[in-house]
Amino acid sequence: MKGAVLYGPRDLRFVERETPTIVAPTDAVVRLAATCVCGSDLWPYRGIQATTQPAPMGHEYCGIVEEVGSSVRSVKPGQFVIGSFFASDNTCPNCQIGYQTSCQHREFVIGAQAPLLRVPLADGTLVATPEIPPAHLIPDLLAVSDVLGTGWFAADAANVTPGSVVVVVGDGAVGLLGVLAARERGAGRIIAMSRHSTRQRLARDYGATDIVTERGDDGVAQILELTQGVGADCVLECVGTQESMQQAIRSARRGGYVSYVGVPHGVEFKGEELFYTHVHLHGGPAPVRRYLPKLIDLVLDGRINPGKVFDLTLPLEQVAEGYRAMDERRAIKTLLRP
Repeated sequence: MKGAVLYGPRDLRFVERETPTIVAPTDAVVRLAATCVCGSDLWPYRGIQATTQPAPMGHEYCGIVEEVGSSVRSVKPGQFVIGSFFASDNTCPNCQIGYQTSCQHREFVIGAQAPLLRVPLADGTLVATPEIPPAHLIPDLLAVSDVLGTGWFAADAANVTPGSVVVVVGDGAVGLLGVLAARERGAGRIIAMSRHSTRQRLARDYGATDIVTERGDDGVAQILELTQGVGADCVLECVGTQESMQQAIRSARRGGYVSYVGVPHGVEFKGEELFYTHVHLHGGPAPVRRYLPKLIDLVLDGRINPGKVFDLTLPLEQVAEGYRAMDERRAIKTLLRP
């Protein structure tokens, strides 16, 4: 079996890898209908985040169950399933309160940029659709496995409620789907921060009412101007840099809510500055498994189309071009067809 393997900064290859098999009785092997490149994959690709090389890549997936271990009960071969990037038992105390990415037995699901994927803890990780979905829904269901689930958690953690004034920092796929999530949760006004016309159009399509192109202090000044000097009720930080986090916190009103779902790189807080903002901070690795049943239903009911964030579709063997296109911002998100 061939799959994507990272050998070093910007050295992504499609090479022979070991074919996944059942290792533990709680495993499932899934034949993927589609996979994709995540924005977080670009951190190691660019050499900003260290990895042990060579590293199999990919953690977003959906497809048909091919085989299950002897202990698996909730899914069976032939079912179409979606899962999260962290495998979880969905029964431990952390899972029971909705934080499956902090499961006491969690395992990172890696190697999804390939035709087959081994998913540990299948009973707690995979959710089956009622029937095999039509081909046109595959991109939407793939988005549920991470990028939509992460955008949804961003809106949830930022306490987006009906009528809220929301700011979304970041115009990547997570930020754009954070806009969609804020709309679905009833936000009254959604301000998307973006300097790219194609991303601005998609943000508008997903429910953004305003676009702010400035960044840093200038961006904060624009948010304050749009909110009569008050700031936003809810701010979704979907990047993970020092600048984006500072911009998010400073854009929030006193007592407002800031979520952070971008993997942090070099982010530090000044305690005294944070102390006087009165902002609520909440974030971390999105517990996508918490939201899977609801988001799958929204897709199957035709309520949402998160798959629009995939603006480049390639065959899996061209995965390296998919990385380059996202790295160079020629694509928002690359979908890969095995």
